[in-house]
Amino acid sequence: MSDTLHLSAETRDRAGKGASRALRREGRVPAVIYGNKQEPQGIHVNARELMKQLMTGHFMNSVIMVDVGGKQIRTLAKDVSFDVVTDQPIHVDFLRIAKDATVTVAVPVVFINEDDAPGIKRANGVLNVVRHEVELVVDASNIPSEITIDLTGREVGDSIHISDVTLPDGVEPSVDDRDFTIATIVPPTVPTQADEALAAEVAEAQSAEHEAELAGEAAEVEPNDDDNDDDKITPQKKG
Repeated sequence: MSDTLHLSAETRDRAGKGASRALRREGRVPAVIYGNKQEPQGIHVNARELMKQLMTGHFMNSVIMVDVGGKQIRTLAKDVSFDVVTDQPIHVDFLRIAKDATVTVAVPVVFINEDDAPGIKRANGVLNVVRHEVELVVDASNIPSEITIDLTGREVGDSIHISDVTLPDGVEPSVDDRDFTIATIVPPTVPTQADEALAAEVAEAQSAEHEAELAGEAAEVEPNDDDNDDDKITPQKKG
């Protein structure tokens, strides 16, 4: 089960891009808490504390107790926006949840015992992961930190479906209308003669292009000083 995370926050009185930029300059990240039939509440959190929580690896599938002025609010993180240049968080959306609420969360999938899978160990097969996360419907107080899939005995050509996974009690996949695939074990990729011929053609073309560039550079000459004659001023004769 995922550990409950804790995050302190302060109320945010002003909204808008200007106010948000000012908060970020002060090392704060603007956020909002919404849902549970209550009005949205603007808050801001410490950027370093938020990054520390994000680095736990299960920020998005853990209950987060947000402390706003001494009041504990039970939430789930629903969205985190990041700066496209610095990759730092710039805004967070938190969803209020009741203690006994049923929620939908994306839980990471972890594969174990690859060395005990003949299709991988002996046949050099490749584990092709179709879903790195699985959306589950769970009790908010019992969110699993991960879903573990044992690869023991798996052969090349095997497919692992959600029906092959033993989920904790009370946990159901959000997609219930099909037995979706989580991963497959595929044969090793062996280069064909056509692939090797294409690679040789590309290498030859790149080599010819490189030689042409070198030849062009060698053919260049330094500009003659006479080329600057247009910049010279010819004195005008008086009279």
